[in-house]
Amino acid sequence: MEQRISLITLGVRDLARSRAFYEALGWRGQEVQETVFFQAGGQGLVLWSRGKLAADCGVDDTGEPGFGGITLAHNVRSAAEVDELMAAARDAGARITKPATHSELGFYTGVFLDPDNHPWEIAHNPGFPLSADGSLTIPDLSLPET
Repeated sequence: MEQRISLITLGVRDLARSRAFYEALGWRGQEVQETVFFQAGGQGLVLWSRGKLAADCGVDDTGEPGFGGITLAHNVRSAAEVDELMAAARDAGARITKPATHSELGFYTGVFLDPDNHPWEIAHNPGFPLSADGSLTIPDLSLPET
């Protein structure tokens, strides 16, 4: 298996509401057979009925809201851009769960929830620079030998 992710599919309760939310953030999607596809850099973000997604994966959907054990992250080039995107998300109807703040590790980050409670982290991390096309390459994180 190659080390990459091609698509991220989010199970949503109301496709029209979720599409409108992402479009309010400036994303442009294409709807095909009750599924919305967004180009997200070199990957795709897909919105699909939560129940249909669960059935397709062969799992039960309890319908319980709450943390699903995954967070999506969008890294940006400056702290000001974090603030701009957090405000845009709030204006689009997101719930801010972690206002943007500086961490002890040297990055600036905030978190919002989309209409289906999928957490999005918006972060500026100078140690993870972005290329011109927005792609992120994880730097060598090994500790120097002592």
